[in-house]
Amino acid sequence: MNKVLELYTISTHAQADWNTLVTRQQCAYLDRKCLKTRKSAPDVSIGTCTVNYGRGEPKPLIICPFRLLERRQVFMDCLHLLTLHEPGNELHIVQEVPIPGGSVDYFLVSAKARQVKDFVGLELQTLDTTGTVWPERQRFLQEQGLEVDTNISNSAKSFGMNWKITAKTTLMQLHHEAQTFEHLNKHLVLVIQDHLLNYMRRAFRFEHLNQARLGDPIHIHPYTLSPTESEFRLSLGSRFSTDVAGIAECLGLQANPKIELREITRFLESKISDTTLLTVK
Repeated sequence: MNKVLELYTISTHAQADWNTLVTRQQCAYLDRKCLKTRKSAPDVSIGTCTVNYGRGEPKPLIICPFRLLERRQVFMDCLHLLTLHEPGNELHIVQEVPIPGGSVDYFLVSAKARQVKDFVGLELQTLDTTGTVWPERQRFLQEQGLEVDTNISNSAKSFGMNWKITAKTTLMQLHHEAQTFEHLNKHLVLVIQDHLLNYMRRAFRFEHLNQARLGDPIHIHPYTLSPTESEFRLSLGSRFSTDVAGIAECLGLQANPKIELREITRFLESKISDTTLLTVK
């Protein structure tokens, strides 16, 4: 059984020209070369989006956050949170927006005449691995007839999932950013795979979270990755929402980052252009 389920956004169960795909190293979701590279060889990308992992019945686990960008559905699923959006406004996607203590992965922006009318922040989180997936990747390519370093493909090195640290770090970051969005009366969305959310619900207190309510500033959108005949497809599951106090109840942390709305607005207006327009490809 292949432990690598998707390589360069293509299912390893599909018929594909793997030699060309590995040579091009392209991520279809980013429309550019895969950004995950080997430390020992920065010019070589890893390309592994999803792996098969777990005891008993292994699960498809996403290990690259860009995998969540399939069809840009995660942005479409946040449109209802743009409460000030009006027909005629343009929709833009802006990456890496700075806020106190860090940055938010994406902003979905409603703008008119390049002036920001509303926005929603999105954090994309997937599982971190322990060990290395590289030998499994190379074994798969060797099975497809590609020449690989047999010392690597025969390596006994394996990989695991860093459930605890990924979950805790995600919630800590969410709590830190939540206060800024609540202060601004805006929405922040955590986009996550259902398996990681299920772990969080077991490891932390989640009973108090609400079924998604528009009035809450913090929303959690869990996605299921399901196989079809030749690919895997994301679908949104049951949504949840809460506020700063709700996230604090999970972790018991306190912070007070404040930022003026005009600072974020000024940054977004400097970034939106024809290239950031949200379009369905």
